Amino acid sequence: MNNPHFKGVEFDPLLRDAGSNAFTLSPSRWIELTNAIGIISKTGSNGGTFAQRDIAFKFASWVSVEFELYLIKEFQRLKEEEQKALGWSAKRELAKINYHIHTDAIKSNVERRQTKHEVAKCDLK
Repeated sequence: MNNPHFKGVEFDPLLRDAGSNAFTLSPSRWIELTNAIGIISKTGSNGGTFAQRDIAFKFASWVSVEFELYLIKEFQRLKEEEQKALGWSAKRELAKINYHIHTDAIKSNVERRQTKHEVAKCDLK
């Protein structure tokens, strides 16, 4: 996610102070200081902090190492299942594409040879 209006100058002091034990930062303050996008903070009833999926995952990973490990393992499991499902089909499509590339190359090579032979035959006559 790209935010062309992100206030990087305002971010620098936050980054510097973030290592301090006394450092605190609310989501609404973060949004206000940096002009952040992808995150919304509402107060009052029905309020809360809502974030774009990638931001929420990153935050949850920072808060809980167990959650981060769960995300990694789940992602790996899903990719393995995806590969199993795509395996045969992807290999078939690749073979089909390669077949066309090879046959086209052979055809153009054969046509060039035939043309040279035809020219040679004409020269002999």
